[in-house]
This record gives sequence, C-alpha cells and structure tokens, in this order.
Amino acid sequence: MSEQGPNQLLKGVLLVIFAEAVLVATGVLIRTVAEALSVAQLVFLRNAFGLLIMLPLVLGAKGISLKTSRINLHLGRALVGVSAMSCLYYGWTHLPLGTAALLKQTAPLFMPLLALWFLKEKIHPILFWSLPIGFVGVALVLNPANAGLQLAVLIGLAGAVLGAQAKIFVRKMKDTEPSRRVVFYFSLFASLFSAPFALQGWVALGWFELAGVIGIAALSTLAQLSMTKAYHSAPAGYLGPFTYSSVIIASLVGWLLWDETLATLTIAGMGLIVLGGVMTLKAKA
Repeated sequence: MSEQGPNQLLKGVLLVIFAEAVLVATGVLIRTVAEALSVAQLVFLRNAFGLLIMLPLVLGAKGISLKTSRINLHLGRALVGVSAMSCLYYGWTHLPLGTAALLKQTAPLFMPLLALWFLKEKIHPILFWSLPIGFVGVALVLNPANAGLQLAVLIGLAGAVLGAQAKIFVRKMKDTEPSRRVVFYFSLFASLFSAPFALQGWVALGWFELAGVIGIAALSTLAQLSMTKAYHSAPAGYLGPFTYSSVIIASLVGWLLWDETLATLTIAGMGLIVLGGVMTLKAKA
C-alpha cells in the first residue's frame, strides 16, 4: 500500500475536508457576487486573479520551469476546464448549495468511462455495481417535475463530465508536468478563453465586487493547493470518500444562510450518488 503512517493519513483527511469547506465558501461568494456580475465575467476574473496569485508561486519556486513540450494538453485541459468551471458557477447560482456541491462530486462516476474511452483503462468489476447505483441517484436528483431545476441540474452534470475530462488531461501529463505548472497554464489559458465572453456584458466592479472576486480567486487557489498537498500525504482511494464532506457542509450552509431545504427524492438521490461514488473511488484504492 503506502508508507504513510497514521499522522500522514490524518493530515491528508483534514486537508481534503479543509479544501472542500473552502470550495463551499467559494460557492457562497460566487452566489453573492453573481447578483451584480455575470457568470462569464466571474469565470474570467477568477482565472485572471488566480494567474496573478500563481505567478510568484511559479517564478519564485526553485526547479520549476514554465517550459513545456505538452502545450497542446495544457490548451485542451484549459478549454475543457474553463467550460466545467462555467457550468459549476451556474450551478452555484441557480441550485440549492447542497445540490450544486453534490453535482460537482458526480465526476468520479464519469471518470472510469472516460478513462476507458481515452486511456484504454480496464473497468474494475465493482464499477458494474457502483456506476448504476450512482446514475440512479442522478436520475432522482434530476427531479423531472421541476423543469427549471432540471435545466440547472443538467448544466451542473455537464460541468461534472467536463471536470472529469479535464482530469484525464492532467493524468496524461502527470509524468512531465509539476502541479504548479499545470495550475499556472490553466489559469493563463482559461483567462484567455473566457475573456471574449466576459467582455460582452462587462460590468464595472465596485469595492464589494472586487473584494468578492479576489476572495473567490484566492479561495479557489487555496483549495487546489490544499487538495494537491492532501493527495501527496495519503492514497487517493483512502481520501476519495472524504471529498463528499462538501455535500454535508454545503447543505448545512445553504440551510443556515438561505433556509434551503431538499426534497425527499433529492436526498435519496444524494445518498445513492455518494454510495456509488465511494464504491467507485474504492475500486481505485
């Protein structure tokens, strides 16, 4: 297995839960600032400020060069990733907080199928059970009775699929590209890709919006770095189930801040998605 002792495993778990809590805080900020700014402008500003945050971390780091021979993979990852981010931001602003967090966590259900298609990886036997369980949960969360909610859920699911595809790109270049270089090029290219859409309906930022956008960029970068550190501390199969802590945190925060409640079918679907996702992650342990 691994050489990690109990302290390292605990460190990894705490870092994952911290990163997920930070992402929920980011979602709260996104929903708040989105009252004045469009999703497209938010996505651009998050990546632009993220790029400014990453510059000193990359340029000041010893042994990390920006020179790369995998620029095509960086471009592909950024295009898919910024699309996923746009869907995720839409979900944060149009869905109950817990549901938006849950949809982000459906990515593990799509990863094995994408890995089979793009990387020719074999399907683990447990996935023949876990994936149907997870997708039944998705069907319940879709809630056909609410057309408005259904559209937002579909966009959130599209974001999860695109997010899983972005991880395929990262997996393809993990042998040559350090994490800071990957995050830097993502911020750079995502800023360029999102700029034209942001400029179409650009709104001047007041002090409140500026502080919110800086907070979103800083918290997102902090979550990324914390998650990376977590997976250096403990095996992915061990830590994976703890990523679902964001669903609990987001549901509680949504209830406290906006008095959000979830339908019985949605809660049942959440349970099945978490069960299917945890089984899927355990298959990789």
